[in-house]
Amino acid sequence: MSARVQSLIDVGLSGIIIDIECHLSNGLPAVVIIGFANKAVDEAKERLRSAFATSNIQLPKKRITLNLAPADLPKDSTGFDLPMAVAIMQASQQVKEKPDDKTIIIGELGLDGSVRAVRGIIGKLLAGREQGCTTFYIPAANLKQALLVPNITIIPVQNVRDLYLHLNNTVKLKAIDTKDGRNLETVDEAEPTLSLADIIGQSQAKRALEIAAAGGHNLLLNGPPGTGKSMLAKTLPAILPPLSHEEMLEVTHLHSLAGKQYDQIVTTRPFRSPHHSASDIAIIGGGQNPRPGEISLAHRGVLFFDELPEFSRPSIEALRQPLEDHAITVARAKDSITYPANFILIATSNPCPCGFYGTAKACHCLPHQIVRYQRKVSGPILDRIDMYVSVENITHDKLLTPTKKADDPTKDVSKRVRRVRDIQAKRFGTSQKLNADMTNHDIKTLGKVSPEAKAFLDRAAASLDISARSYMRAVKVARTIADLDGTDGITLPHISEALQYRNHTMQAETQLV
Repeated sequence: MSARVQSLIDVGLSGIIIDIECHLSNGLPAVVIIGFANKAVDEAKERLRSAFATSNIQLPKKRITLNLAPADLPKDSTGFDLPMAVAIMQASQQVKEKPDDKTIIIGELGLDGSVRAVRGIIGKLLAGREQGCTTFYIPAANLKQALLVPNITIIPVQNVRDLYLHLNNTVKLKAIDTKDGRNLETVDEAEPTLSLADIIGQSQAKRALEIAAAGGHNLLLNGPPGTGKSMLAKTLPAILPPLSHEEMLEVTHLHSLAGKQYDQIVTTRPFRSPHHSASDIAIIGGGQNPRPGEISLAHRGVLFFDELPEFSRPSIEALRQPLEDHAITVARAKDSITYPANFILIATSNPCPCGFYGTAKACHCLPHQIVRYQRKVSGPILDRIDMYVSVENITHDKLLTPTKKADDPTKDVSKRVRRVRDIQAKRFGTSQKLNADMTNHDIKTLGKVSPEAKAFLDRAAASLDISARSYMRAVKVARTIADLDGTDGITLPHISEALQYRNHTMQAETQLV
């Protein structure tokens, strides 16, 4: 006797339907799993034996062969436990109801018969829905995430005994229709730990943060140590708008693939701050079993590189593709996987190893040390950063001045950022695209640069010898500044301010040395 049940396997952010076939034959009782399964999948036979025994379900005393097709794809998910159990019950004719071709079963079994949560449930549901599947049996622990996926029917399963009774029409499990996928309990937004009021002075840097948040622009803060560069970067999440439903779906799925808490919903914008000693794989993603790295975990949020030149050269250069394409392709011998990586890059840098070159304090670095330090960040990477701000020292007498709650500009800045995001959504027809994402065609058709502003930009580009990419990025920043001012076109003051945020720090100082 044989039976067939469907499940899903992760392939990057997508999935492939796996047919789980079960055949019972005479011979010594054994469970054999074939179909390019790794050790985690092969160990399922012990989980199946224990789960059947503790759930009072008979395991056939025959040779049980389980085939995971297509057999040429590697299988590494424990989510095949539950569908294998159903296939065995079907083949042994212990259940009356048989799931059809539009039904997917996913779940890991515990030794007590309980059904445990699995990693990457959102991607599996989306992939199954795209391939015409409508009904999904999933672990009850994954229900909270699954409710984000619209237009499917979910049947949460607590243990294999409940599913056995359900398929025999004895005690039916409750089916949930997700409709528009917004069956999510209201989550109170956490108060930010840092606000703009905590930063003393640094008006230009605060203005740059507002522009970066409004238009999705990358920002580099350069200055001596102790001036508040890291604090400025950490205030950015406080002025960013909350995640939309679609963004929450993307971010939750990515974190489910990589994190230990893969059954939780991510409701706030990510802020990832990897240490400079992090490995290239940790930042880029990949590994023996590919997982998203820090640049993908920062998707729809902020990636903070504190002391950018201290990171390894390969890690810095790996930012080239995601800064341009908002995606990272991890190519390995076994497979090639693409993860989204649309983030705002906030980086900090000192002018030299000791940090005091060009300041009032004495610099103890030798010229060649300064040059080597600054050259760790290549020109192509610098060219992909939209805005540069020099952060200066502040007077000590202002540091302990108390700040009233009414004087906190964070909420006002956040409102302006949301207003500008709404303007961009109307301009591009989608909330997923910002001014920083504009193509050259978008800039020419939607930029609306006045003749005076264009003439000024042309003269500045010639005198500053900026690249074509930097030229277009200056227009993108000017477009965001114009949106903040509430004007339809880009005028001379907007271009002038945008040029103030061009790179006048690291490259210029290298030339001086």
